[in-house]
Amino acid sequence: MLLGMAATNPAPVTLVVGDEELLADRAVGEVVAAARAGDPGAEIHDLLGGKVEPGELTQLTSPSLFGDRSVVVIRSAQDLAKDVIAEIVSYAASPSEDTVLVLVHPGGVKGKALVDGVKKAGAHVVTVTKVTKPAERLAFVKSELRRAGRTIGGDAATALLDAVGNDLRELAAACNQLAFDTPGKTIDEAAVARYHRGRAEVSGFTVADSAVEGRLGDALEQLRWALSTGTAPVLLVSALAGGLRSLAKVGGAPRNLRGGQLASHLGMPPWKIDRVQRQLNGWGPEGIARALQATATADEQVKGGGADPAYALEHMVQIVVASRTGR
Repeated sequence: MLLGMAATNPAPVTLVVGDEELLADRAVGEVVAAARAGDPGAEIHDLLGGKVEPGELTQLTSPSLFGDRSVVVIRSAQDLAKDVIAEIVSYAASPSEDTVLVLVHPGGVKGKALVDGVKKAGAHVVTVTKVTKPAERLAFVKSELRRAGRTIGGDAATALLDAVGNDLRELAAACNQLAFDTPGKTIDEAAVARYHRGRAEVSGFTVADSAVEGRLGDALEQLRWALSTGTAPVLLVSALAGGLRSLAKVGGAPRNLRGGQLASHLGMPPWKIDRVQRQLNGWGPEGIARALQATATADEQVKGGGADPAYALEHMVQIVVASRTGR
C-alpha cells in the first residue's frame, strides 16, 4: 500500500507530490478504491487543475441530500489559478466529512503555495519520486512481481529491463503479463526471453511513434510483426498510451518555458521533448483525449475484456491515427 491508511477510511485531503506518473496514478487509485470500499456509490469527479473554476470545489464538496460520499481528484494541480488555490487551502483546513479530496502535484516551484498551504492544513502527503537508478528499477520489477504473488531472480529481472527498457509503465505491464502467463511461482530468464524476444526487432515504442506520427500503414505492419514475434499485447497498448500522454504533457506546457526550464517542468529529457514537439504536428487536445480513450478501451480488451486482442490493437491504432488528423 502506498498510502498506509485504513482500507475504507481515506484521509479527507490527500496531496500526492512527485513526478513519477505511474506511482502518482496508483496513489490516486488507492484513495478512490478506499473511498468506494466504504461507499460503493461514491461519485468520482476527476478534474484538471487548469480547468477548475473558482467556486467549483465548494459546489462539488457541498453535502449531498442523500448522504453519499464523493471523491474529488484534481490532477496537474500546479496549473490551478491563485484564487482557486486559496479556496482549496481554506477548504483543507476544515474539509467536508462527505468528501475525499485528492490533489496531484508534480513538485517544483509552480503552485508551491498550494503544496505548502495544504501541508500546513494537515493534508495526508504521499511522495512519489522518479525511479532513475538501475538498482531502483530492479527493485521495482521485483516489487511488482511480489504484488502479483510471484518472485523473479536477479538475472531474470535484469533481462526484463534489457528487453523492455526503463519506462515504469512498460515495466509494470511486462511484469503483469509475465505473472499472468507464466506457470509456477518463480519467473526465470527463459520466461522473460519467451515473452520479449521480438522486442529487438520491433518494440512498442516503434509502433507508438508510427501511430502518433500518422503513419497508419507502418504502424499496422509493425504491430503485426511485434505480435508475431511474441511481444505481449499489453506492452503495445502501454507504449502507445505513454506516447499520447507525452503529447499531452508537452502540448499543455507553458509557452514561455524553453530548454532546461521546460525539461525540468515536464520531468522529461530535452531530446525527448524535441521529438514529441515534432510529433505534435496535427494533434489537438480533443484528438489526444479521443486517442487516449481508445488506448484505455484496448487495454481492457487485451486483458480479457475482448475475444481478439490483435483486432483490438489494430482498431486502437486506426482510431489513434484518425484522431491525429481530425477525421
